[in-house]
Amino acid sequence: MSTTIAPAPPLPTRSGPTLRASTRVVLRQHRRALWAAGALALVGILVLVGYTLWAVHVTDAFESDPCSSAGASGARCDARIQEFGDSMSEFGTLLTYTGLALLLLPVLVGAFVAGPMIAREFENGSYKVSWTQSVSPTRWLLAKLAVPAVLLIAVVSVLSAAFAWARSHLDFDHTSSWWSPLVFPAMGTAPVGRALLGLAIGALAGVLIRRTVPAMSVAVLAASASIVVLTTQLDALWPLRTSISTEITGLEGNSWEVDMGRITADGRRLAMETCRPDFSAEEARCAAEHHATGFYIDYHPTSHFWPLQLVETGILLALAAVLVAVTFRVLRRRHG
Repeated sequence: MSTTIAPAPPLPTRSGPTLRASTRVVLRQHRRALWAAGALALVGILVLVGYTLWAVHVTDAFESDPCSSAGASGARCDARIQEFGDSMSEFGTLLTYTGLALLLLPVLVGAFVAGPMIAREFENGSYKVSWTQSVSPTRWLLAKLAVPAVLLIAVVSVLSAAFAWARSHLDFDHTSSWWSPLVFPAMGTAPVGRALLGLAIGALAGVLIRRTVPAMSVAVLAASASIVVLTTQLDALWPLRTSISTEITGLEGNSWEVDMGRITADGRRLAMETCRPDFSAEEARCAAEHHATGFYIDYHPTSHFWPLQLVETGILLALAAVLVAVTFRVLRRRHG
C-alpha cells in the first residue's frame, strides 16, 4: 500500500522594504541635519516677513510726514530723510543676503548630498546593511534623493515667494534690479531648479567618488561652475529687443540694458568707444567718417522676466534629470 504525501505549502516570500520604509530610514539617519536646515529656513522666512512688515510701517510713516514732500528742508527734515534712507538700506541689505543664500543654496545641497548622504555610506560600508536587508541599490539611492528633493521643493518655493513678496514692498531706488545676480536667481521658478541641479550634482559625485571629502569638493566646484555659467549666460536665454535712435536715450521702465553702441546706415554695429559721445565737433567728424547715423540698445524689458525664468528652469531640470539618470546607471553598472 502506498501513501500519498501532500506537498508542503510554499513558504511565504518576504518582500523587501517599501520605498516609504527606506524613506523613513533616510529621515532617521539625517534627522539632525534636516531639522537644522528646516529651522534655519523657517527663521529666515519669519525674519524676512517681519522685517518687511516693519519696512512697510516705516514707509507709511515717512510718506505721511511733511518732510517727504518735494522741497522740504531744514535740520529736522534732513535727519528724517537720512533716517528713512538708512532704514530702507538695512532692508535692502537683508534682501541682498537672502538672495545670496538662495544663489549659493545649490552648492550647499550638492556638498551635503555628495558627502554625508551618499559618499560617507560607501566610505564606511554602511550601505551594505541596507542592501543585505532586501533593499536594492536602486531603491536605496531613490530614497536618498527623494527625501531632500521633496524638502527642497517645499522650502525653496516658500522662501523664494517670501523674497519676491518682500522685494515688492521695497522702493526700486533702494534695491538691485530684477536681473541682478542676487535677485533673479532668488525669484520665480529658477531657485527650485537650481536646488535640484545641486542635488543631482551631489548624487553623481557621491556615487562616482565614494569618498566623503573628495566627493564634497567636486560637488562644490561643479555646482559653483553651474552658477557662474548660468549667471553669465542669462541674457542669451531669450531673444533681445533692440531700440534704435538718433540720440543717446535711456530705456523706459526697469529694463535690462545688455549692449549699447553706434549703428550705421547699412545696419552695421560699432562699439560706443569708436566715437566718444561727448557732443563735440570731434565726435561729429568721427561719426561721419564711420557713417554712424544713430545708436542701438539691446535689452530685456521687464516682460521678459518670466520667459527667462521658464527657459532657465527648463534647462536646469533637464540637466538635473540627465545627471540623475547617469547616477543610477553608474550605480547599476557597479552593483547590479
